[in-house]
Amino acid sequence: MDPSSNGSETIPNRDGDAHEHFAHIRAGILVLIFVLATSGNLFFLGTLWKKRKRNTRTQLFLLHLCLADLVVAFFQVLPQFLIEITQRFRGTDFLCRSVKYLQVVGMFASAYMIVAITIDRYHAVCKPMVSFLKNSFRRYLSIGAAWLIALAFSSPQLFIFSLQEVEEHQYDCWATFIEPWGSRIYITWITLSVYALPAMILLYCQLRICTTIYFNMKRKALQAGRTGTKGVSNAKMKTVKMTFVIIMTYTVCWSPFFVVQLWSAWSPSTAPTEGTVFAVIMLLASLNSCTNPWIYLYYS
Repeated sequence: MDPSSNGSETIPNRDGDAHEHFAHIRAGILVLIFVLATSGNLFFLGTLWKKRKRNTRTQLFLLHLCLADLVVAFFQVLPQFLIEITQRFRGTDFLCRSVKYLQVVGMFASAYMIVAITIDRYHAVCKPMVSFLKNSFRRYLSIGAAWLIALAFSSPQLFIFSLQEVEEHQYDCWATFIEPWGSRIYITWITLSVYALPAMILLYCQLRICTTIYFNMKRKALQAGRTGTKGVSNAKMKTVKMTFVIIMTYTVCWSPFFVVQLWSAWSPSTAPTEGTVFAVIMLLASLNSCTNPWIYLYYS
């Protein structure tokens, strides 16, 4: 993965950026993404704080998703902007390992917090009685599990990356693998754990939610004229729609990124690892942290 893109990568760029003016354009876009991501998430956190006395369990999940998006903004987007300006990583070995670790923490936390939200919506719609009885315990367990997975699964970054001398008296934050299979296995594992596994869970839950809503609405139509039917409430429908939009946005933003990373790992000679298309794909992944807070606010 190319650290000259959006800062969430795991192995270093081999060729560098041949066009300085294009690097400046990327730097400008990264600044814009960082400002939008931080301002949007901080604004939404302020909104949640004002409503703290009547926060719903969904808002608690959204609060933690905001925190995960802020980790992405400060430890993926911001470091990458600085690298675009300086052309090298400027810092100590400890800072190098810490930044690379937190970059992947943000990716894991964001992905698995979306999974936690979706599972919560699945229980609320498909198993409302179980959800009601185990509401508080499951909520905190899901949030804790998402952060624990993020912190634990990101730990290889601390050992893979280090500050290395790449040229005479020139240092950069690079990864060390047992070539050629080491980087391939690691990138494949990251893709499966950060993207593929969450995607399968999200797909299953969303399909179950949609089928449950369909049959409930069909039952409600057959029971027209009666009160207290088992239809899905407007509040649940709103959060289900919000969850669906969050999932779709995450998929659109991150799918090209992981496809290109796998492609570059297993077939580097044919992979589009430079140029405008590659830069757009790398920047697209960072946009996910900008869009989430506005989705929350729209459905709030």
